[in-house]
Amino acid sequence: MQSIQPRGLPWVGALGVLTVLGGCATTVPSAPPVTPDLSAHRARATCPTGLPEGTQCLSGKDDAGAYWWVAMPKVWSGVLVMHAHGGPELGAPRAERSAADLQRWSIMVKAGHAWAGSTFRQGGVVVRAAAEDTERLRLLFNKEVATPRRTVLHGQSWGASVAAIGAEMFPKSVDGVLLTSGVLAGGTRSYDFRLDLRVVYQAVCGTHPKPDETPYPVWMGLPPDSKLTRTELAQRVNACTGVNLPATQRSPAQQQALDTLTRQARIPERSLIGHLNWATWHFQDIVQKRTGGKNPFGNIGVVYTSASGQDALNAKVARYAADPQAVATLAADTDPQGKISKPTLSLRGIHDATAFVEMDSVFADAMRNAGNAQWLVQTYSDSAEHSYLHDAEYPAAMDALLAWIERGEKPTPQSLLQRCKAAQPTFGGDCKLVPEYRAAALETRVAPRQR
Repeated sequence: MQSIQPRGLPWVGALGVLTVLGGCATTVPSAPPVTPDLSAHRARATCPTGLPEGTQCLSGKDDAGAYWWVAMPKVWSGVLVMHAHGGPELGAPRAERSAADLQRWSIMVKAGHAWAGSTFRQGGVVVRAAAEDTERLRLLFNKEVATPRRTVLHGQSWGASVAAIGAEMFPKSVDGVLLTSGVLAGGTRSYDFRLDLRVVYQAVCGTHPKPDETPYPVWMGLPPDSKLTRTELAQRVNACTGVNLPATQRSPAQQQALDTLTRQARIPERSLIGHLNWATWHFQDIVQKRTGGKNPFGNIGVVYTSASGQDALNAKVARYAADPQAVATLAADTDPQGKISKPTLSLRGIHDATAFVEMDSVFADAMRNAGNAQWLVQTYSDSAEHSYLHDAEYPAAMDALLAWIERGEKPTPQSLLQRCKAAQPTFGGDCKLVPEYRAAALETRVAPRQR
């Protein structure tokens, strides 16, 4: 085999139209990879701050409308990390989003790996299109930059569902999958507790919608013509719960409302407004743009708990039955099927209040039901963070995944902890992996319901 050769082609315009379908398996070179010289490329860009000295960067916008960044370390491992970002973002794509992702995940470049990330061509809760955008960028990298010896698909948060489904859609395009802080229960399960939060909030506070506003079922998030802002919603929530006040300044009624909401959703106070935001504008995006105005969320059969008066709360909470067609539409786009027959490693914080650790049970079931349980290793960190865990944990995870890909050395939670400790002198940061931890079923945290 020949060693990796950098491309010498200039970047043309918006890089031309690249076909999404297809993709070739990567090959292992017999010689160390050659770091491409990107200085002649018209898409060359000044790297965001925080990247290692000598990193070369490219950025641009593809013909589908997605912005992207590529970073190449001074000495390249030959590994390409294709990044699928979290969110999802709503509205039109913004170039600065991908630059911010590169800054956050500079640890991958510090570990010697090339990094490529797309904003995706559209905002909103749409997974398969985002997976296509990630594949388009991979093809661009292979055509215009270099042929990596290995390609790892890394999905963070909501992007973990993009990576998981992307690995199913384009199985020949990646050698392994890294899923961090993943929203991996699919759209049909991951949003259940947010519907619960909306109906309990309305029963307790009655201000979303307010009594003087046109009523609507809260499963739609907001009516299409709503002008409500996030600032206004935060003001309503604070007026009812005092969530932004010191506990000593809350009224008894505010504290009781806050206790009921956080107890029901099993989230810390600091996460309340964020989850209500997602249960507002993400619900609006899903219902208005993805399911044709039909309801994909239901709460029939849920028993809600209260700081006091449970029976009264359950009598007051609105009940909704999900529309089967809407559920099927959302599932077809957002629910991983577990059809991944490549090494797949997941890592998340045990106390993550954004993407619950129990979501892992749904993904593990999907992999098992598809006959691919042997391709999944799930690992956990003693952390409450969602957006980023600890510096040493990510290079360790990549190292373990590559050893599995290239030498068949399937990692264990204990072996990942050992790799993490070995990585600390180089990368710094804490190493809080908990090898013995196993995620409980999602139903232990989010109330079961009729489906």
